[in-house]
Amino acid sequence: MQISISGHHVDVTPAIRDYCNQKLEKLSRHHDRITSTNVILSVDKLIQKAEATVHVTGQDFFANSESENLYAAIDSLTDKLDRQLLKYKEKRSAHR
Repeated sequence: MQISISGHHVDVTPAIRDYCNQKLEKLSRHHDRITSTNVILSVDKLIQKAEATVHVTGQDFFANSESENLYAAIDSLTDKLDRQLLKYKEKRSAHR
């Protein structure tokens, strides 16, 4: 799985990059066909934002989250993506 992390009005430090990689690697436990993940981290005054697009074979998933803390926004983002991937996986297995 390829993970690209970029920042908009924020410097992406190695600590933030490692934290994002660690959280997004957990998504591959639920779905093994994830090909790429694009994450955009941004700051708008006091609100930290995180957006991500996950490309699975044949499907794209998008999630965004906002928080006062960037790490909390990343946590919320991965939780949202995790729920979307689990729901997609259940739908695919139920239809077969």
